[in-house]
Amino acid sequence: MTQPHAIFVCTTCGKNQQSDRSDGDRLLAQLQTLYKTLLSQQSLSIQPVKCMGVCEQDCAIALVSPGKRTYLFGNLPTDAARIASTAIAVLECASQYQAKSDGALAYGDRPELLKTRVLARIPPLPLVEPAQELQEKSHAAKR
Repeated sequence: MTQPHAIFVCTTCGKNQQSDRSDGDRLLAQLQTLYKTLLSQQSLSIQPVKCMGVCEQDCAIALVSPGKRTYLFGNLPTDAARIASTAIAVLECASQYQAKSDGALAYGDRPELLKTRVLARIPPLPLVEPAQELQEKSHAAKR
């Protein structure tokens, strides 16, 4: 069975008084539109998130999947001239992410836009149950 994959898009990023839509809202809409036309055969969820806590890094997204690294990207351009190319780069990177069993995205393979915008690469949660891990450590200590 294939693991679920998601792109989380911060919808509070780039919020200002002049507009009721944030930069994140606009990127989310662009991603959803392009996904329908370019990648609809792939199983990928594009989900809004109220805040990812990197407010100083305007327009943030994360690539997530169980058992894989999580990537957090920030400072994504969302102005009218670049929002489409940003969304294309994010979807291209998400496709690469889906193809990797561990989610590792080599610097040289990522789309140019996303090479220098990684804010965090979080290791996957270990698949060992916490109680089982404690029991194994206890057993090893008794030897």
